[in-house]
Order: sequence, then C-alpha cells, then structure tokens
Amino acid sequence: MRFRDRAEAGRELAEALAKYRGADAVVYALPRGGVVVGYEVAKTLSLPLDIVIARKIGHPHNPEYAVCAVTEDGALICDENERRQLPEAWLQDAAEHERAEALRRRNAYGAGRARTSARGKTAILVDDGIATGLTMRAALAGLRKEAPARIVVAAPCAPADVAASLRREADDVVILTGEDGYAGAVGAYYEDFPQTSDAEVIRLLLS
Repeated sequence: MRFRDRAEAGRELAEALAKYRGADAVVYALPRGGVVVGYEVAKTLSLPLDIVIARKIGHPHNPEYAVCAVTEDGALICDENERRQLPEAWLQDAAEHERAEALRRRNAYGAGRARTSARGKTAILVDDGIATGLTMRAALAGLRKEAPARIVVAAPCAPADVAASLRREADDVVILTGEDGYAGAVGAYYEDFPQTSDAEVIRLLLS
C-alpha cells in the first residue's frame, strides 16, 4: 500500500480509527510530518488536535540511524544495545541538544494556544510513519506522565517487530501497512513526501 501524500494517509488512518469518533479523546501528532496526518485524523473524527514533541538522536557516525529519542520534558528512550556502545558524555550532550530543539518547537508551534491535557482522556498518538519506533516510544512515555485513560498509537506504516513492541506499551496500535514486509523507510510508502515546514505545522494547528 502506498499513499499519495500525508493528507491521504491521514484520511485512511482516520477510517481505521473510526471507533474513536466522538470519544473523549485528543489526537496528539508528532511534528513535523505527523501533524499533517494528525490534522486529517482529528478533522475526520471531530477530535481536538495537539502535539507531542519527540526528537530522534542519531548515531554519531550515522545521524539518520536512530539510537535514542528524547521529549521536551526530558523522557529519554534508547536502543539499549546501541546505548552501551556510546560514550555517555556524548549521549547526554546530544540529548540536551535535541531537548532544546523540542522546546524551540513547542514555543514556535504553541504560541497563543493552551496545551490540551490528556488526563483522563483517550490519547491518540499519530505520526506519518514509524521506523525504529524510538520517537514514538519517547512520545508515549512523555504522554503517559499526564495520566491518560488510554493511549492509542496510530501510523500509516510500521515494521512488524516495531508494531509488536508498541503493542506491549500502548492500549491499542493501528497500523495500515508495513507489517507484512517493511519497505525500509517511511518515505517509501508515499508518492509525495516533502519535508513539512514549521509554517505548515503552525497553520494546521491553528485551523
């Protein structure tokens, strides 16, 4: 299965999440690309949209390869096999750098908007795709501190092993494709997969 773009993926994901329409729930998207998907989910299901910001920490010799992820509140999730091979001082510096970027994004995206609390609600965590699962796991850990009644992880694509891992941590996991043989990258599931700008994120959050 391939999607024309993130908006189409969001509409198809919303269909798979139809049971949450009208529920006491909030859609929390992971910026930046996840906000485009999350916007369509929230609009279709008539739910409020907010964000949870988690930042990937790439390997020092291959920045595209995630070894850890950190949220704006400091929740750090790592591939423990990789972490044991990394200098702790380097990891802490990298985590602080990404945490600062997460806070920058919060300030940029959240200006003039009150944060929607997840307490007692169903929190639907949405991204435009899942690869290693580290950023989603970090977002999940950060959101859990708000004591939601239920956490749902939803994405258009994810590998089977990562989806299985997330099912051990979330109350529900909805994945549209990838579990029958992952294509190797999130972008492989899209015909059009441009980088989402800060301006686009802000526009969608204010819509």
